[in-house]
Amino acid sequence: MNAQVKAANLNPRQKEILNHARIRGEVHVERLAETFNVTPQTIRRDLNQLRALGLLHRVHGGAIVHDGVANLGYEARRRISFEEKEAIAHCAAQLIPDDTSMFINIGTTTEQVARHLVGRVGLLVITNNINVVNTLRECETIQVMTAGGIVRREDGGIVGDATVDFIAQFKVDFAVVGASAIEDDGTVLDYDPREVRVAQAIIANARSVILVADSTKFERNAPIRIADIGNIDYFVTDRMPSPAFMSICREREVMLVIAEGNRCNVVVDHRKSSGKLHPSSAR
Repeated sequence: MNAQVKAANLNPRQKEILNHARIRGEVHVERLAETFNVTPQTIRRDLNQLRALGLLHRVHGGAIVHDGVANLGYEARRRISFEEKEAIAHCAAQLIPDDTSMFINIGTTTEQVARHLVGRVGLLVITNNINVVNTLRECETIQVMTAGGIVRREDGGIVGDATVDFIAQFKVDFAVVGASAIEDDGTVLDYDPREVRVAQAIIANARSVILVADSTKFERNAPIRIADIGNIDYFVTDRMPSPAFMSICREREVMLVIAEGNRCNVVVDHRKSSGKLHPSSAR
């Protein structure tokens, strides 16, 4: 169904909301409620329907327009699926026991994982993400190391050959990585070739890899292959993927965890221990 057909099914208020979003790039619940003289709950229902039709992306407090084949700015990415990323981070952090070493890569969801590690004990965190450094640097029970390289102004990510060389010095217990897009055949994708090289080095130098990505990543396209899902040990997301993707996870021995609020549901587990996730489940 193309965008014109989808828009034809909207009520007049929803069409106006979509028009506002296309002009401004984003819309906010409270402002829309005032503009249309309706309750915020009514606007949230409108935005959820627009999201369901693929016309807008929901973000914390509103929605944004996006191009599925172009990367979004950092602030827009941070706000997309904010609650879902929080739930994903909560579950991913449970996979990581105390007294372990890890990489945390660039990404708005990986940054949320770092926030859920605050207060943990005996962690060594190696990162190429300045936002992760700022989150963890005051934690007395966590040692933080940062990679050298080129700092991207837009998101605080550190990339380049020097970053790859730095990562290659280590062999850690866990890696927490994100992605810009995931395809049903198990391909994990991103936009920046420099970031992809760093992600590949991180994956290659970790004993267990945790991919954290919300379900909107299945709706997007990106041009550069990071890895196959078979290179991942744990995939934490917020919604059940397609049957085809779940089948690939089973075949390639990937634990699939669905984060729903504070619940962490293991729906694919080659260790035959499906159920609720607990910290002791970490390998």
